[in-house]
Amino acid sequence: MVRLSENAVKQIKQVQANDNKAGYALRVSVAGGGCSGMSYKLDFVNEFGEKDKIFEQNDVKVVVDTKSLLYLTGLELDFEGGLNGKGFVFQNPNAKKSCGCGNSFSA
Repeated sequence: MVRLSENAVKQIKQVQANDNKAGYALRVSVAGGGCSGMSYKLDFVNEFGEKDKIFEQNDVKVVVDTKSLLYLTGLELDFEGGLNGKGFVFQNPNAKKSCGCGNSFSA
């Protein structure tokens, strides 16, 4: 399961509205690369694969492919805004090591 903080839900809805993507799901996935070996990817989609897992929280759908779910189970996506905010923050219990920016990890 992938969870969203209250701040993440607000920011996702705002980006959906700004980008004319209302009703789209947020796809969270993992790709090879980044300074720690794997990096997180976020994208809005309106089509799902047969094996995709779909989670819904506060009217926001989150879609994760089964391969990425191996690395993302238990993930909480947060959003930190403001002058020194980091943007989206990934709190992943499966990450053994994360880079300084928090956008890549190793499992």
